[in-house]
Amino acid sequence: MSTRRIRGAAATAALAAAVTACSAPSSGGGEGDAKSGSVVIGVASEPDTLNPLLGYGKDGNSKIFDGLLAHDADLKLKPALAAALPEVADGGRTYTYTLRDGVEFSDGEPLTAADVVYTYRTALDAKTNNTFKSELDAVKKVEASGDDKVVFTLKYPYAAFAARTVLPIVPEHIAGEQDPNTGTFNTRPVGTGPYVLSKWSKGEKLTFKANPRYWGGKPKVKTFTMAVISDDDVRATRLRSGDLDGAVLPPNLAATFKSDDGKRTYDAKSYDFRAVTLPTPNKVTGDRAIRRALDAAVDREAMVDKILDGAGRPAYGPLPVDDPAFAKAVERDQDLGKAKKILDEAGWKPAGDGIRAKDGQRASFTLLYPSGDKVRQDHALAYASDAKKAGIEVKAESATWEVIEPRMKNTAVLAGFGSTGDPDFGLYTLLHSSLAGDGFNNMARYDNPAVDRALDTGRRGQDPAERKAAYDKLQRALVMDPGYTFLTHIDHLYVLADRWEDLGTQLEPHEHGFASGPWWNIEDWQPKK
Repeated sequence: MSTRRIRGAAATAALAAAVTACSAPSSGGGEGDAKSGSVVIGVASEPDTLNPLLGYGKDGNSKIFDGLLAHDADLKLKPALAAALPEVADGGRTYTYTLRDGVEFSDGEPLTAADVVYTYRTALDAKTNNTFKSELDAVKKVEASGDDKVVFTLKYPYAAFAARTVLPIVPEHIAGEQDPNTGTFNTRPVGTGPYVLSKWSKGEKLTFKANPRYWGGKPKVKTFTMAVISDDDVRATRLRSGDLDGAVLPPNLAATFKSDDGKRTYDAKSYDFRAVTLPTPNKVTGDRAIRRALDAAVDREAMVDKILDGAGRPAYGPLPVDDPAFAKAVERDQDLGKAKKILDEAGWKPAGDGIRAKDGQRASFTLLYPSGDKVRQDHALAYASDAKKAGIEVKAESATWEVIEPRMKNTAVLAGFGSTGDPDFGLYTLLHSSLAGDGFNNMARYDNPAVDRALDTGRRGQDPAERKAAYDKLQRALVMDPGYTFLTHIDHLYVLADRWEDLGTQLEPHEHGFASGPWWNIEDWQPKK
């Protein structure tokens, strides 16, 4: 995934080259595009589905749909389909939302409380194939109170619940007539958002046009196209030629546009981190000494400097160092002496070729990374180099996600994760043992009772100090018993033609490019005067 399912690098470079002709702006990306309200943006991947019931847009920023609430530029919650923030009662166990008047779906049908109830009940239905059910675990029931009120009753007080209600709302009169897993709604969605999908050429591009029924006003950007170009170099070339108005780029390629007066670079800080999953069933990666040695052997600072060109930070765990819940004093430098000592004491002894072995088992494993993703490739190769210095052989291999997915329960993967809004959002699905091997949740199949207790306390606790203490214990436990090797938190870089105003970035989650970036508020852009 990008490891949850807006999948990265699924298209090949050949396919990306083929898209050049079919997704180019008709006027060649010139200034006429801003005046006519057209934008073409190059992104690395496309969603598998556009159905929120399966996870699309669940963290906000979908241009087709709206949630009850939304995030502003500072990630504060604001009303969207709800007329106001929820009324909270019963000690945090009841949330009541009143819907905004006059909202219509893009097909002209009115939004009602029944649509909200349908959306949440279906998302929580065991028959619906999504991996975010655990994120709504607190919901006991959801009911309509007339046409304009929705009441959520929770099993337990959940401090972060309101932020979960950015989940996009779907129309029951359409989606309710289909199987949510296989229905045509997955590729032909209808929502209340500022744009409607006008065309989706799989593996090539998605084109959106302004929704004339949008409750928030008419966007100045009348159409925008997301051109799916998996190869970083191809995206940069097409942006430079004027074929694209903007693109998601890795740091080394974004830097090549610094002297271009017609382009502007946007640097978004993020919770997005790169890590190596270390599946516990694997004979090598499942060994705690191996995992601890790898944690000590890795040179995070060098990865930030050399791979990210400074556009990021070392990752000492799943939370970035400036998060309020980050556990102080868990920062750690590369320590090859410590790595070797851990392995020696655990009985992993160097063999003739320098690679350690124990009871006939070589300290060797395969690390998969998605083909076409240069940043992950460079992380994988640097990680392998660091590991070898400690006597561990890491065989880095590129593969498509179609190849990676069947193997990832037992094979290490250079993965990406990270969620904004609340520590629970990213940590629970990453680490809780109840989700081990559940798709892209807990890919390492990590099982640590102390970490589970901390996650449960953090999820159910109401006292901020109690929650912070729980997440502090969790992060310290991960240092002693890592299920992943955390490498870097990366900045997201975007380069756009400087033709629009009111662009800006948010603090971003792992999912970016398609949902985030300067176009998180594309409906608010204005042509530059």
